[in-house]
Amino acid sequence: MRRRFALPLAAAILSLPIALIPAGSAAAAPADKPQVLSSWTQTSASSYNAWYAARQNQGAWAAYGFNWSTDYCSSSPDNPFGFPFQTACARHDFGYRNYKAAGTFSANKARVDSAFYEDLRRVCANYSGATYSACAATAWTYYHAVDVFGFSAAEAGANKLEQAA
Repeated sequence: MRRRFALPLAAAILSLPIALIPAGSAAAAPADKPQVLSSWTQTSASSYNAWYAARQNQGAWAAYGFNWSTDYCSSSPDNPFGFPFQTACARHDFGYRNYKAAGTFSANKARVDSAFYEDLRRVCANYSGATYSACAATAWTYYHAVDVFGFSAAEAGANKLEQAA
């Protein structure tokens, strides 16, 4: 009697829509993943806002397998001198981690770094006078650090492999 129900049950499970398959399964990410990643790592405020909205609702994007992890501003202060850079650092981490996973980091690093700088500048736009100047100088320092030091020795080797492919 069990056998009579096993076959229809297995067929029903196999016919479930892909969306119902739990994240982390062997299902492939949607074909538009590179386009979505690119749209969330541009320099514009609208790109930042779209990424931020998605970050607040990560479950809706689970099928894409994005890496949302962050250490924020790494070993630098997340909010230097009281300037709230933490979320800009999180988006920068998002770009780095996901382009590295896609094997296209070197082709996108400069844009992700530029988007980071624009995010920091938008934070600074909320200040005026000497406070704005201090924020802008700090933003430039953070940007310059990732621009120059964004490749570790191991990543430099991976970058050479990417370029050879």
